[in-house]
Amino acid sequence: MLYIRRQVFRSSVCSQLRVFCRTMSGSSDDIVEHIVCRENDIPENGMQEFEIGNNGNKVLIVKQKNQFFAVGSKCSHFGAPLVKGALGNGRVRCPWHGACFNLKTGDIEDYPGFDNIPSFKVSVNNGNVKISTKRSILENSKFIKPLTKRNLDNTQTFIVVGGGPAGASCVQTLRQEGYDGRLLFITKENCLPYDRTKLSKTLSSDISSILLRPQQYYDSGDVEVLTNTSLESVDTTSKTLKLTNNEQIPFDALFIATGMIPRTVPDASKFNNVFTLRTASDAGKISQHLSSDCHLVIIGSSFIGMEVAATASSKVKSVNVIGRSAVPFIESLGKELGERVQELCQSKGISFKMKTSVQNFIGYESRLSEVELNDGQKLKVDVCVIAMGSKANSEFLKGSAINMNPTNGTIEVNENLETNVKGIYAGGDVANAPVYPAKIKASLGHWQLATYHGKTAALNMIGKKSSIHSVPFFWTSLFGTSIRYAGYGHGYTDVLINGDLENFKAVVYYCKNNEVIAIATVGSDPIAAKFAELIESGRSLKKDQAVDNKWLDDDDNVVVCTRL
Repeated sequence: MLYIRRQVFRSSVCSQLRVFCRTMSGSSDDIVEHIVCRENDIPENGMQEFEIGNNGNKVLIVKQKNQFFAVGSKCSHFGAPLVKGALGNGRVRCPWHGACFNLKTGDIEDYPGFDNIPSFKVSVNNGNVKISTKRSILENSKFIKPLTKRNLDNTQTFIVVGGGPAGASCVQTLRQEGYDGRLLFITKENCLPYDRTKLSKTLSSDISSILLRPQQYYDSGDVEVLTNTSLESVDTTSKTLKLTNNEQIPFDALFIATGMIPRTVPDASKFNNVFTLRTASDAGKISQHLSSDCHLVIIGSSFIGMEVAATASSKVKSVNVIGRSAVPFIESLGKELGERVQELCQSKGISFKMKTSVQNFIGYESRLSEVELNDGQKLKVDVCVIAMGSKANSEFLKGSAINMNPTNGTIEVNENLETNVKGIYAGGDVANAPVYPAKIKASLGHWQLATYHGKTAALNMIGKKSSIHSVPFFWTSLFGTSIRYAGYGHGYTDVLINGDLENFKAVVYYCKNNEVIAIATVGSDPIAAKFAELIESGRSLKKDQAVDNKWLDDDDNVVVCTRL
């Protein structure tokens, strides 16, 4: 059953209360008790945040099924106010990027982000809703669940390969859920996992500021991290993997999350001022070559290409984006939204050469100086970034018994992310996995979904059966304009637009016949989060319900979805 309800709160709840706050001593482990509101001040399926004390600490209070819950007020990812998000059955979803948190425990249930939020004890006495907690918990917006230490009596060996969000999430979940055997974490990069989504948005190579976890975190769980290491092959019969340093390691369970490799153009890769963007090292090299007199050419008009264009536009003399499609993002966001994004970028000085491709790369010795387009036009080049998509990093599996998709080389997995070989799992971009709720498989390059895959695989590796139950959610930001996308729009046949797309305050519905299968929003938070929560519950949205956003209240409401 779906409930859509308008929140109505008293405007001066706190002023009408006799606020009760008690501390046991003066230390950081003080017990804080605070009356936040009256029992009837929050309606069923309503939520409100309250400030506790004078230090700016806030708590989110939720009433659901006549019970009260209290959790931290900010998403552990980027600190979005959860009170402005979507309320689901027993959880709250972030309005910005779709992360979900359990109302009872504060545990993160869907991503992005890696941390839980604090939860607080709630009691109701004489109509007063009161929370109790330690001051140290109240003052922290994130809660990091400790890792299990290794037990030398456990002779099992689990191996996680791939230093992206899927691999990092898998390692974390294994140790947080009690796996105490040997755990190896292998990444081909020379550093620990970091937030790759920020590379194209900042072109910064400062890994220390974007690490997902420090070395001490992995040490606390006796995780053996091997950097600068890649897989050479996997023997599924003996369950042994061979590394590029010729070391061979037997395993009991294996999770492969090796991600993708950027596509290159052979004629261009010989030049030292031509780059792809996948790693922090790549971002650093691009940034170092940019200057105020630089002519930047970007080949590709999807997310990486467009984000690099927006980031670099203020640092260079000119930016030209070359794309095969009619407008940017046409495959993911459609013609209408793509056109408006192109107009925004053009207003910032970015030029577009669309419905064309590069015919010839012209340079001298090791430096590219011009690109010639199909129509004969030539563009001056000081730096060229190739952002033409990527291919699966799965070459090491050729000749193994693991099934791969013959079209794109991704690894075939079931709803539990297990391959056709028992005990071997795959996730993230390299996996051809079921997409919820669509009854098809796909490889989606979404940070959120890859992180979720890591958790799902880990649970199955330790015998806690878990299937994929996450609605794809991604985002981009260009010149301060954020676009959220929820669902899986492959095969949509019609687009319905509500709002003012010209001023970037709109909702775009992607429809397949009469069913809305995906949604994109600009300046309309938290509608994407509400749609994701609706679909996650197993329900659907019809096109006629989406007209003028009729499925929503007039105000910033709470959508509560009870799973079927």
